[in-house]
Amino acid sequence: MLKNAPQEQIAQTINELPQEIAETLLYDWAIWARDKQLPPAELGAVKTIWLILAGRGWGKTRTGVEFVRELVRDGYKRIALVGPTPADARDVMVEGESGILNVLPSWERPEYEPSKRRLTFPNGAIATIYSGFKPDQLRGPQHDAFWADELAAWQYIQETWDMLMFGLRLGKPKGIVTTTPRPLKLIKELIKENNVIVTRGSTYENRDNLADAFFNTIIRKYEGTRLGRQELNAEILDDNPNALWTRKNIEDNRVTQCPDLKRVVIGVDPNASNTENSDEIGIIAAGVDRDNTGYVLEDLSLLDTPEKWGRMAVTGYHKYHADRIVAEINQGGNMVEYVIKTIDRTAAYRGVHAAKGKYTRAEPISALYEQNRVKHVGSFPKLEDEMCEWEPGMDSPNRLDALVWALTELMLKGGTIEFLK
Repeated sequence: MLKNAPQEQIAQTINELPQEIAETLLYDWAIWARDKQLPPAELGAVKTIWLILAGRGWGKTRTGVEFVRELVRDGYKRIALVGPTPADARDVMVEGESGILNVLPSWERPEYEPSKRRLTFPNGAIATIYSGFKPDQLRGPQHDAFWADELAAWQYIQETWDMLMFGLRLGKPKGIVTTTPRPLKLIKELIKENNVIVTRGSTYENRDNLADAFFNTIIRKYEGTRLGRQELNAEILDDNPNALWTRKNIEDNRVTQCPDLKRVVIGVDPNASNTENSDEIGIIAAGVDRDNTGYVLEDLSLLDTPEKWGRMAVTGYHKYHADRIVAEINQGGNMVEYVIKTIDRTAAYRGVHAAKGKYTRAEPISALYEQNRVKHVGSFPKLEDEMCEWEPGMDSPNRLDALVWALTELMLKGGTIEFLK
């Protein structure tokens, strides 16, 4: 009866019950979950992996947490929790509002040891935190279950997934993947595998549980766009025929490491404002080897104050032993140099002025990709989405512009950019 009732009615009914019974029902996921958020009957019997491809705000994190809870109850003892980065795994999967520590009841809540990346449950089950940023952490450890969150955002997606699969050597392995989809080779392969059961869902399915501000912001940003089909409706997109880049070309030129580089630069494309509706400040680390092949090393982009993004650019400059920070100054003028020099007066800096249109600036870099002269060291989902969705006439997103500044400095210096002394 409760399962199909409106949530307000469920809450009222539970509040009228004795405290012990009410508390138990409040944590009964089967009452509150939508049908798609409950494990399919085939899982465990026929299938071993539950792949959830769903839009932003669908409830993927909560579903993942409840799945881990059920694993622990069912006697699984060694569980791998894998997020895109160590910070994502900690801040979303473990400590987040819908994370393990905030969702599970006190009598099932694990002891959390951040320094050991470990959660120990009352029955002795252990969940260990890993990330798609450090595949080698999964080399060696054995597990009997896993939760892989935002798989499509892992920087070293194939390498980390392989290590995770190699480590499933205990008992009868079972796992869940919760991700907003991207048209990546591994995602497409998983959909076709016999041991995988797929659930699809859109942002709109969870409208009743989303704050108006969140829902309206996401809808305003993505609805009516091709990328909205991915981010809201969880569709796996084909290539945009009007875009300058293709996902296949990027995928074909993806590597896990690069040779010695003769030059590295940090490309920066700043914002004129810093509000919740602003684009992130594009910060891209890229280098070139002695054969004049370019390598995209890291996407350091963020939306924050000038002091924070300036510090991020300088951090990247020192991390990769770059010889220059190249920043577009059409928007910020001398402000960009002032921010960089305030943080580190020794950092080499060059301001660049966009003397040509965005398409004219981007097209030569696109040509380098077509010639297989640029490789991505790992995966950069947000940058790659921008590259493969932007087309002439659209506002150029900042990650893409930062990439163009960096690779032009490295490989086409003086070609389409006016360099300022």
